[in-house]
Amino acid sequence: MAQRYPQITDRIRRFIEAQHMFFVASAARTGRVNVSPKGLDTLRILDANKVAWLNLTGSGNETAAHILDVPRMTLMFCAFEGNPWIVRLFGTPTMVQPGEDGWDELVGLFPPQRGSRQVFVLDIDLVLTSCGFGVPLYSFEGDRDVLDSWAAKKGDDGLLVYQREKNAESLDGFPTGLVQDGQHV
Repeated sequence: MAQRYPQITDRIRRFIEAQHMFFVASAARTGRVNVSPKGLDTLRILDANKVAWLNLTGSGNETAAHILDVPRMTLMFCAFEGNPWIVRLFGTPTMVQPGEDGWDELVGLFPPQRGSRQVFVLDIDLVLTSCGFGVPLYSFEGDRDVLDSWAAKKGDDGLLVYQREKNAESLDGFPTGLVQDGQHV
């Protein structure tokens, strides 16, 4: 059932690019494990062993805190439509934030998004596929516009205040390394 690959194959690439949602898993050495659903147009396959995903402002910033402690991450993609299949990408992430080297190039891979907070680049060391027979069928209706509307109402300054208040520390009290105006918050 499960198959291991050292990199993203053409078939796996097509599958990943067809998905409307993926999940990000991370954990520090202690504390809570985090799994977050991600959507919108926030993932790019850079090459067979590297992907980038754009992290937008949200209620927390767990992934950033976790990778500062233990740089490991798993991305998971499930077929909710069509043939059942699950793909997991395991690897070592790096985080790039506004104002840091590489930010402009990386964020330029994505359509403009209000509240863009980080780009995580995952250097993949294992790709694992499995059957997905237990994943239910769902039909994609469309992307939600709620995050963009919320961010627009906050405005640029309001987003920065929100990030300082809600995104500078994890649920377990770990620093997230949040950078604003070239300074750690």
